[in-house]
Amino acid sequence: MPQRLFPQAGGAEALKEVTYSRNVFIPVTDLCRNLCGYCTFCRPLKEARLVARSEAVDLLERAAAAGCSEALFSMGDRPWEVTGSSALIGQREDLLDYLVELAELALDRGLLPHTNAGLLQEEEIAALAPYNASMGLMLETTAQVDLHRMSPGKSPSVRLAMMEAAGRQKVPFTSGILVGIGEDCMDRIRSLELLADLHRRHGNLQEVILQPLDPKPGTPSACLDPPSLREMSDLVGMARAILPAEVSIQVPPNLVDPRPLIQAGADDLGGLSPISQDHINPNRPWPRLDDLLRMVGRPVRERLPIYPSYVRRGWYGRRTRKVVLDLADRDGFRRSEGYRGSSQGISRRIG
Repeated sequence: MPQRLFPQAGGAEALKEVTYSRNVFIPVTDLCRNLCGYCTFCRPLKEARLVARSEAVDLLERAAAAGCSEALFSMGDRPWEVTGSSALIGQREDLLDYLVELAELALDRGLLPHTNAGLLQEEEIAALAPYNASMGLMLETTAQVDLHRMSPGKSPSVRLAMMEAAGRQKVPFTSGILVGIGEDCMDRIRSLELLADLHRRHGNLQEVILQPLDPKPGTPSACLDPPSLREMSDLVGMARAILPAEVSIQVPPNLVDPRPLIQAGADDLGGLSPISQDHINPNRPWPRLDDLLRMVGRPVRERLPIYPSYVRRGWYGRRTRKVVLDLADRDGFRRSEGYRGSSQGISRRIG
């Protein structure tokens, strides 16, 4: 697939590019200490599972063959705090070591890890960061909402503290807000303002996801109405006014029509997978990649899980450097498929 499916328009009317990455979503474990009122990803201990090494390797090899650049590793929040969890995942150190091993398996196959491991302490971030191109944690909301009543890990202050820790370590970071879980407009503004302030302090927030609630049958959220397309479009415009210009706004195309949101200022479609489902929203399949990229009405360019400005700065885990340089073009975007030349050009630029 070419990097750009639309020619760049010339002159002052040139349209801003929309970016995306190709990934594989690997759910490391669906055990979680939180009981969020909208979640179907996490399972009780008797039903929870830990991804087998052989299963992860199979997914990684299929992803590499399909031209993916990102291995998204996701898991429940601090699962080692669930009573009886050691029978499934061992101790905290065991699971962190396994995350490192999975990241190394991804790197060996030319894929860049992006880990969403829930709440981490600063020393835990430090242990994982060398093996990751980027990491992430959704803020979700600064409001106190009923759907978080049984979720200690959704405390806004604790989540912001983790993002501060990632900022101190210069880890390129993805965050975002979850829209329609009981917060109001002022809560959304406050959440976006705090994310903007965090980026101004540390400079490591590469993107903010605006994710609409997908009410799922059998959960307390089932009776809620998801935010309307107009509501989401207004939120995108508000986010673009609040966030620093260099922070991308991502919208998930399997949950909302991206076209009006792109018109409102969104500029990223997130990770699109030809290999795996969206395990957080399993009933919302990804649109066909070719169809999606043709319908957005903007120039489209493939990126890595680490954004180009951070590629150029060298803000990525030291163990990921070779793969970053192999995959990135001179601008820090995804190199054209089929290119197998030297990475010296970008090496000289970011040294």
